[in-house]
Amino acid sequence: MHKKLNFLSIILVLLFILITIIILFPIYYLIIASLQSSEEMFRSGMKLFFDPKIMDFNNYRLLITHRDGIYFIWFKNSVIIATLFTISSLFFSSLVGYGLGVYDFKFKNIIFTLVLVVMMIPLEILMLPLYKLMVQLKIINTYAGVILPFMVSPLAIFFFRQYSSGISKDFLDAGRIDGCTEFGIYFKIMMPLMIPAFGAMSILLAMQNWNSFVWPLIVLRTNEMFTLPLGISSLISPYGHNFDVMLPASVVAILPVVILFLFNQRFFIAGLTAGGVKG
Repeated sequence: MHKKLNFLSIILVLLFILITIIILFPIYYLIIASLQSSEEMFRSGMKLFFDPKIMDFNNYRLLITHRDGIYFIWFKNSVIIATLFTISSLFFSSLVGYGLGVYDFKFKNIIFTLVLVVMMIPLEILMLPLYKLMVQLKIINTYAGVILPFMVSPLAIFFFRQYSSGISKDFLDAGRIDGCTEFGIYFKIMMPLMIPAFGAMSILLAMQNWNSFVWPLIVLRTNEMFTLPLGISSLISPYGHNFDVMLPASVVAILPVVILFLFNQRFFIAGLTAGGVKG
């Protein structure tokens, strides 16, 4: 029996290593391709194995000079939008999820059901009415036009509801005895207890917004307002694909999400583990 368990453990480890290699391979291939000059790329294609003889950092220098540094304007737009979206979505979604998870009130289950229904509606169905609303509010081609329609995330509400419902209500009663208001209980007691949930959702929400393409494509009009996904896609044209800029631009675009995960991975794992368990 012991030998059988060891064999299964070895098989699982090998399987996980294989899955990891499959997941990381496109990133490895992208980095290797970004270190090739455009001439080398068109002559022999993107190479699978790294060759120091053809390593070229000129592609990364082009990011600074390409169209007067437009890449860094796209990068700045993405950082601002992702930061504002993540902070506002965490705040409002956690408030709603906390209310649904902790308090008992009339129509509570109906409201939660509606949240789940909205979570299952695809963006394509909502695009036209949302676009008309943005036009009426006169926030087309602005940061607000990208952020406002999705500032309260049904997924985040569901997650915070599950997490907060697993926290003992004795903390709330103790806060009320000490004279805390309901908002005081949330900010002073519940928020510190929900730090793992905030850590997990900050990664998911930031990554969702950072990679968002369809809605910013609809709302943003000028090149100076483009986010990174829109800006990088604009490098593709009928006259050339600008691989010498597009590939290093894609590599640099990955870095903020990786850094965010490395700083929040402890909370991410703890939040996902505890958030799915009630009680």
